[in-house]
Amino acid sequence: MKKFLNKAKDSYKEFQDNQHQSGGGGGFGGAPSQQPISQQPNQPVDLGPPAPNDVLRYRYHHGTNLGSIFVLEKWLHGSMFPASSKGGSELDAATASLSELGLDATRSKFEAHWANAVSDSDFSWLVNEARCTSIRLPIGYFTLGPDYCKGTPFEKVSGVYVNAWAAVRTLVARARAHGIGVLIDLHALPGGANTDAHSGCATGKAEFWGSRSNVSLVKKVLSTIAGEVRSGGMDGVVGIQVVNEAVWEAKHMYDFYEQAVQTIGSVDASIPVYISDAWNLNKALEWCNGRRGGGNPVVVDTHNDKDRSQAPQEIIGRIGSQLSELDGKVGSLCDRGEAQELRPRRQNLEPRPTPRKRQPSNAIRTGPKPEMAATSRGLLFLDLQNGLDGRRRMGLRRANQKGNIPAPSYLCLPAHEVRNRLQAANERRGELGEGAKRGHAGYWDSASPGKHFEHWRYGEGWELGYSDAMKFFGFRVDAGGEGGDRIGCLEIWVKRRLGGVGHMGGFGWEWEQGFRAGVRAFEEVVGI
Repeated sequence: MKKFLNKAKDSYKEFQDNQHQSGGGGGFGGAPSQQPISQQPNQPVDLGPPAPNDVLRYRYHHGTNLGSIFVLEKWLHGSMFPASSKGGSELDAATASLSELGLDATRSKFEAHWANAVSDSDFSWLVNEARCTSIRLPIGYFTLGPDYCKGTPFEKVSGVYVNAWAAVRTLVARARAHGIGVLIDLHALPGGANTDAHSGCATGKAEFWGSRSNVSLVKKVLSTIAGEVRSGGMDGVVGIQVVNEAVWEAKHMYDFYEQAVQTIGSVDASIPVYISDAWNLNKALEWCNGRRGGGNPVVVDTHNDKDRSQAPQEIIGRIGSQLSELDGKVGSLCDRGEAQELRPRRQNLEPRPTPRKRQPSNAIRTGPKPEMAATSRGLLFLDLQNGLDGRRRMGLRRANQKGNIPAPSYLCLPAHEVRNRLQAANERRGELGEGAKRGHAGYWDSASPGKHFEHWRYGEGWELGYSDAMKFFGFRVDAGGEGGDRIGCLEIWVKRRLGGVGHMGGFGWEWEQGFRAGVRAFEEVVGI
């Protein structure tokens, strides 16, 4: 027990020292450094309630990818590809269109596609029927306009993209107006992060890795996007994804990730940064755990593209073993870094063909398993509606209509029920808090008699955790909507809150335990 306490205190001191060395006790928000807080229980730190953008960024994400809008894929939008197209990539479509139609007509064609890809009725459906909280929006480096195309294969077609970035901003604003957050996904990197056509070019090569010029261009792109977000011009952005589906064991990949985090952080250290696990989730999580310094929160993006060849029962049966990769990597920041994952794809939501007179399995209609909801930041479906020539078997709309992808139940609660549960949670708060604080103090005083503790820190953490969870849950209703929200990315949210508290003299582990317990207590009361 003594060994555990000493380890916790030493690790927490290291965590706090790194936080201050990387920008002060304000942690992610870039706030001024705070003086070490008083160790008197009657002087708690007031961190303030979560802001609207905090809720958008750190809540559990239930949503969809919006592919083939700014990075075309022929199997999704074949009409954008002239018959003369030599391949299925964005560059193929733009090159063929310029050759056949000329610049003005091609630009008009692409701009109409960007503007009309998601209608107002689509957004209403996403909110009211699918109960989506977030969308993932793939873009390319070329989407930022001609200045970012120089010296790349897109230089000859750069005139098509003069107004592309303005179209991205418009789509983000429309989503935010509906209460939906947007993950900006830098899907197409110069040279290609993988060998597929959705890297923007159909070269069959992944030449981004190890190229200084490519990395330099991407850092310029990331800095620009971060600047737009920080300035308030893109309210509602929940994060920036720096790469999509990196190839296995990509050369210098983690060096690039560090540079990407530093680049974004130098502009705005509050923006969550999403990275690809490169098909090796465990290694990516270990890298996140090893990042003990401050800076932007990092989320691991992991995909499961083998689902199409498996039955629903096989997919569901794999969840436990896949999530076991998070074992020992979450639950305590005092002795390790944070680890958080997002699963952007759930593809096989159509049952396999079944023999006549045999009913398809209902397994795919059960929704996310509890352990997945508890450890994953969220789930994003492959696309809103996709499939060439109207054969939209894999789209979210079709899957939702068939009952194959239900939203978490708390997202579907009517406003009056959310208010009732909030009232019940408020009424029980004092009783639950006192019980938790007594239990914590009693356990540690008994386990290590005579040892010095600062149990009031546990109580301070518990109260803030309970308050934060309550704020997340009531966010939609406060804005005039329906449904509740929960803290989906607890690991990096705890880190954000810890960064704002300041030095705690080696007793941060008590505060952290209290915060997590407060969140759990609230969620148990409201039934999420």
